[in-house]
Parts: sequence; structure tokens; C-alpha cells
Amino acid sequence: MNQDSRHSVSVAGVIVDDQGRALLIQRRDNGHWEAPGGVLELNEDIVSGLRREVREETGLEIEPELLTGVYKNMKHGIVALVFRCHAVGGSLTASEESKAFRWVTADEARALSVQAFAVRVIDAMTSDGKPAVREHDGVHIVGLSL
Repeated sequence: MNQDSRHSVSVAGVIVDDQGRALLIQRRDNGHWEAPGGVLELNEDIVSGLRREVREETGLEIEPELLTGVYKNMKHGIVALVFRCHAVGGSLTASEESKAFRWVTADEARALSVQAFAVRVIDAMTSDGKPAVREHDGVHIVGLSL
């Protein structure tokens, strides 16, 4: 198997507050609004990696509640596992990776984020317990309109 045929695995945490809003971060590298997350380290388990990524990007400690979706970036071979979470500690703090935070409704997520990332937040906010399985090209979901 060559390097080009391998996938990487990322995790993201959609943190939902008591008012039903989700936390988005604004990334420093590209200015995009997304749920916090990133690529798993080779030697870490999924939940530890999720907690690490969210803590690094937000300063918050989280508890995952539910796997709400599995998303594949067809262009780059990245498989993302997205979890609905709630905060259990810490405080929002900008980092090398995030420069701003915003608590959003589903409609605000649609307006702020590209479709491929907005749908992750919306799926997490509205999940009925069955994870969504979707493919995208980095911007648009294949076969879905929001």
C-alpha cells in the first residue's frame, strides 16, 4: 500500500450548551468557522484525541455524549468522527489554532461555515442517535442540499 492510498482520521467535538447552541471556533490559519477538532495521533485512542483537540483549540474540558456522524473528505482521504459533547470544565481561551469563538444556532452555522462543516454541526445538534454517514469534497456534501 502506498502513501497515497492511506486515510487519516480526525475527530471533532460539537459542544452544545444548555440553550441548544453549538460552539464554533474561528481558525487562525484560514479564518473558517468550524467545530473544534483535528487529526488523531497514531498512538492515541479516539476519546483521548477528541478531548486533547478540543482542549488545545478552546481551553475547555469536554465529555462526549454521542457519535453523531462519520464524514469522508473524498479529495484528501480524511475520515472525521464527530461527537456531540458538553463542557465539564475549563474556560474559553484563544490558542495558536483558534482566534475567536461563537455560540450558534443551526441557521447561524449554515451561514458561517461551508456546507461540509456546517452539516457536521447541524447533524450533532439534531441527531436522533443514529450517526450520519456522509462524503464531501472539502466544501460541499455529495448528494445533499442544506
